[in-house]
Amino acid sequence: MGSIWQSQHMPHFPPLWGQTHVDVLVIGGGMAGLLCAHFLKQAGVNCAVAEADRLAGGVTQNTTAKITSQHGLLYRQLYQRFGREGAGLYLEANEQALRVYKQLCREIDCDFTEQDSFIFSKNDRQKLEEELTVLQDLKYPAELAEVLPLPFPTVGAVKFPNQAQFHPLKFLSHLADELTVYENTPVRQLAKNTALTDHGKITADHIIVATHFPFLNKHGSYFLKLYQQRSYVLALENAPDFPGMYLDEGENGLSFRHHKGTLLLGGGGHRTGKDGGGWRTLEQFTQVHYPQAVITRRWATQDCMSLDGVPYIGSYSARTHNLYVAAGFNKWGMTTSMAAARVLTDQILGRDNPCAALFSPSRSMLQKQLMINAKEAAAHLLAFSSKRCPHMGCALKWNPQEHSWDCPCHGSRFTEEGKLLNNPATGDLKRKK
Repeated sequence: MGSIWQSQHMPHFPPLWGQTHVDVLVIGGGMAGLLCAHFLKQAGVNCAVAEADRLAGGVTQNTTAKITSQHGLLYRQLYQRFGREGAGLYLEANEQALRVYKQLCREIDCDFTEQDSFIFSKNDRQKLEEELTVLQDLKYPAELAEVLPLPFPTVGAVKFPNQAQFHPLKFLSHLADELTVYENTPVRQLAKNTALTDHGKITADHIIVATHFPFLNKHGSYFLKLYQQRSYVLALENAPDFPGMYLDEGENGLSFRHHKGTLLLGGGGHRTGKDGGGWRTLEQFTQVHYPQAVITRRWATQDCMSLDGVPYIGSYSARTHNLYVAAGFNKWGMTTSMAAARVLTDQILGRDNPCAALFSPSRSMLQKQLMINAKEAAAHLLAFSSKRCPHMGCALKWNPQEHSWDCPCHGSRFTEEGKLLNNPATGDLKRKK
């Protein structure tokens, strides 16, 4: 049972056969990749998208589709790590993304609606007040909301006014109609400025890797800089309808938003390959708080988490020329996909972008999360398992809720039969002879 967005018809494109040359090749046909291609085409650049499967067939179709510059209680952390200037640049990049969405969606029928966004806490008002203090210093009109329409007590919420939500596949269906796209065209290897596919090759002056998790291991150390996290969603009918988008500030807390009278309840998250609440958590919550509600759909998604809470957008590594990346969106892929498209378009066109240094993938890796990622990788490289991930050889773990083999190191997932579900692995599990 897929997400509520999957009923949207998406345009079909043929795979690549033979050879072609473009100014810019975008690898990955999700929100980030298609937005990059859109803005580059607007600038008169000859651009093509190579998608391994179908457009928006991965994480994009499983989003809750919130468009907001409020990414948890993040700004107090950014203030500490990057100072006032860095926190302000992050806020402006995402506010600009919101403004561009609003402008584009005036011409696209994609269920776009403005909504206030709320990050609430059940027991830590001090965190809310600290976040508000930083936002006031950044001259942002955030507010403290005392009364919320949620079925449990809170100590308040930080409110961002005039944020938005939409139907992501309706939006992308409109954008894709104007683009050059090759579906069912996985890129197997990059050699200099050439992408090798199953049935041909694409040469390009610039290449953008927008594949959710970057698939090149020999550059950028993304296998250390990223880990992946599962999140779960229930679509509920006959649940209370209330305006706004809501998220618990606690780790793996609950998320609420509505779409045409259906409540999208999210939560139950955990690191990929680890145990977690999953749909059970959401079902139990529904039974207690919304006993009259009916579950009409359920789905899960997967997000790449960076070391410091900021995405990696820019040159793939300090040593790669004309190769770019957009990854590590930390559960906020809609807004940061737009921010990434703006930054990468500017870089390819040779324009200055004030946020480029903040998002640079070559920034310092000296973060606590780096050691956690390294320990996880070492433990599962040494662990015994009859099934190993083809990405880097980690032991796979069985996920009983989703009936999949999951990699605790880097987040690749496979069906029970071994078919690839999520990257960074690029192929299926090998069958034993």
